[in-house]
Amino acid sequence: MTRRTEWPGSPAEPGGDAGSGYGPTDASAAGRRSREGAGAGSGFGEGAGRRARSGTRSSGSPSSSRAEKGEPRDPVEQARNICLRLLTGTPRTRKQLADALRKREIPDEAAEEVLARFEDVGLIDDAAFAGAWVESRHHGRGLARRALVRELRTKGVDSAVIDEAVGQLDPDQEEETARELVARKLRSTRGLDRDKRLRRLAGMLARKGYGEGMALRVVRQALEEEGEDTEGLDEPF
Repeated sequence: MTRRTEWPGSPAEPGGDAGSGYGPTDASAAGRRSREGAGAGSGFGEGAGRRARSGTRSSGSPSSSRAEKGEPRDPVEQARNICLRLLTGTPRTRKQLADALRKREIPDEAAEEVLARFEDVGLIDDAAFAGAWVESRHHGRGLARRALVRELRTKGVDSAVIDEAVGQLDPDQEEETARELVARKLRSTRGLDRDKRLRRLAGMLARKGYGEGMALRVVRQALEEEGEDTEGLDEPF
């Protein structure tokens, strides 16, 4: 028969419980055994306590192990989670997301379903991406149309969408940006001969996508304002 132990702090009846077989002395002894056991495994003894704790840990380990190993999930849900992570804080084009899903071996059918759904709800918008890219890269890096077109193509944006996005750049604004770039670089070229200055400044504009005619015109004007003789600088560089 299993004896009942009083919880600490529970008043024991003076005469014990006749039905339990406990007298006052037996109840005290049982209480001591309970309290002594509590320090070494909550009433099971030290070895039993370790087994109990080990069993508790091991009971949760299979699910933890499965979570850590990342058991196969629904590919649509997996694709959705991947896209959401990639879109957090950083807009992406459809092609960028499709490439990421392909790299993670998401089936094409599941990838297409998720990408189409994301387009429907506006989480993927290549036109908005291209417009923001042009605005940011032109004002932040001084890039001209040709450089912007190259970058957007590498990101998989459709040609018609690219044309519309770069069309927002006003030609006058583009030339003004080129002048600002040359003005910032001009000081570092002082002390060089005229032709070296020309090549360095015009080359900088060319790398940023400015056409040869505009680059030559802007650099020539900047050099003239510094008193340089620009005769003969009409030839292509």
